[in-house]
Amino acid sequence: MGGDSKVFTFEEVSVHNNHKDCWLIINGKVYDVTKFMEDHPGGDEVLLSSTGQDATDDFEDVGHSDSAREMMGEYCIGDVDASTVPQKKKYKVPNQPHYNQDKTSEFIIKILQFLVPLAILGLAFGIRLYTKST
Repeated sequence: MGGDSKVFTFEEVSVHNNHKDCWLIINGKVYDVTKFMEDHPGGDEVLLSSTGQDATDDFEDVGHSDSAREMMGEYCIGDVDASTVPQKKKYKVPNQPHYNQDKTSEFIIKILQFLVPLAILGLAFGIRLYTKST
């Protein structure tokens, strides 16, 4: 690519998202990978799933070989205007109810729910035995 590389907006790139016309954004560059779809070792679905977004993380996570990185130059058609690429949302921890670390009271309640009926049953059995013997 020469010094006069074409600059595309994110919207322009994201409409190229099918088998016959597939563009990807990787490290701020735009790649027309349509001709490579059938030859891609991971299959064309992998490429299609990365359209309409910045595919840099997807590309880097796979750990492509040096020869794969060199091959990218053949498919580079320009740059993406970084100001048009949507910002990635940072993970926000959802609000959760207060965690009660001291579960002692809950534990005691569960034990009492088991022991009280057992004690009543034992008492009733004891009264029955006592009244029967007299």
